[in-house]
Amino acid sequence: MRDAAVPAGRRSTRGRPDTSYLNIVNVTSTAFGFRVTAVDGAARRGELTTPHGVVQTPAFMPVGTQGAVKAITHADLERIGAELVLGNTYHLCLRPGDALIARRGGLHRFIGWPHPILTDSGGYQVFSLAGRRTVSEEGVAFRSHLDGSPQQLTPERAADIQARLGSDIAMVLDECGANTGDEARARDAMERTLRWARRGRRRFLALRDGAGAADGVAVTNPGQAQFGIVQGSVSRALREESAAATVAIGFEAYAIGGLSVGEPPDVMYEVVGYTAPRLPADRVRYLMGVGTPLDLVEAVARGVDLFDCVLPTRNARNGQLFTRAGRLNIKNARYAEDDRPVDEECACYTCRHASRAYLRHLFLAGEIGAASLNTLHNLHFYLDTMRRIRNAIVFKSFETFRAAFREAYTARPRD
Repeated sequence: MRDAAVPAGRRSTRGRPDTSYLNIVNVTSTAFGFRVTAVDGAARRGELTTPHGVVQTPAFMPVGTQGAVKAITHADLERIGAELVLGNTYHLCLRPGDALIARRGGLHRFIGWPHPILTDSGGYQVFSLAGRRTVSEEGVAFRSHLDGSPQQLTPERAADIQARLGSDIAMVLDECGANTGDEARARDAMERTLRWARRGRRRFLALRDGAGAADGVAVTNPGQAQFGIVQGSVSRALREESAAATVAIGFEAYAIGGLSVGEPPDVMYEVVGYTAPRLPADRVRYLMGVGTPLDLVEAVARGVDLFDCVLPTRNARNGQLFTRAGRLNIKNARYAEDDRPVDEECACYTCRHASRAYLRHLFLAGEIGAASLNTLHNLHFYLDTMRRIRNAIVFKSFETFRAAFREAYTARPRD
């Protein structure tokens, strides 16, 4: 069963792909909005409208770090129902460069993806560089992981880069660190994130009003929206303060950042549970960098609408597959002569055409096809899980779905 929003892809009347969208340099629509269409408890079913299309929520974004989701084509992403992908500002500004992408007409045209795109600010990647970066009030100074060249990322530059990329959703620069329990350090990072958010918002609005042309910044998507980010580690007081101040700045929507960075899942769920209700009910809520299939279900139960994570693609390349009965490690010897599909309830191409035995052989042989088939399955599983969540919310059966899902994913992992 598919819900109504799964894209079928563009085709001409002669059966050839319609590539007319590649001629679009600027998308002039400023239509961006969100509406809730059904609720079941705190779980919300909705529609997120962007200049490049509508996204059915709750939704999961495959991560396309360098303008491509690893081991899978855009055509396959469309076939399995991906409506929104994430691009990485840090990586794209270093290679091939945001100015080059702007000259190509923006990220949508450059990569040939006509659907919505969200770009992060690059903050998480910069802060993960540890010894190679220095944080100041101005921004973050760091050295490129490619050639060691000195770089600087400020709230204003993050807005400029994303304006050139032309994503539908741009994120403000924030300071994200490990949840160490040091509340003084967490407060410093949260307050700096707020100051950076005000600067990033001012620059974003100036670019929207035409300042980019004077400064040499090509705005390739005038309908771009900007999301603010709530920080505060695992402190309820800091999270509530951050949420109130971030909402007061006034963004198109809001994200919860700084989680899934070492804290136990139950702590993450608690933080999400008291942070999400502090965000406006008429705006989409995005939980950044999360997570496992169970994390998605539990966050939806707490009012979150949007997710991204490298887990399904990274784990696929390492031979771990997600199923309705739990996780399956395809490299294990028990699957050497197993003719069953990965998941007998799954309708993806991999499960319809490849046995566990074959997938194990491909993985052990180091064949590229192993990464492709495994990635296709894992992303299909994540996207199908979101579809099932949406349907459960509509039919007021989300808690039943949640309980059954939790039982499958808290049992001993399927090896």
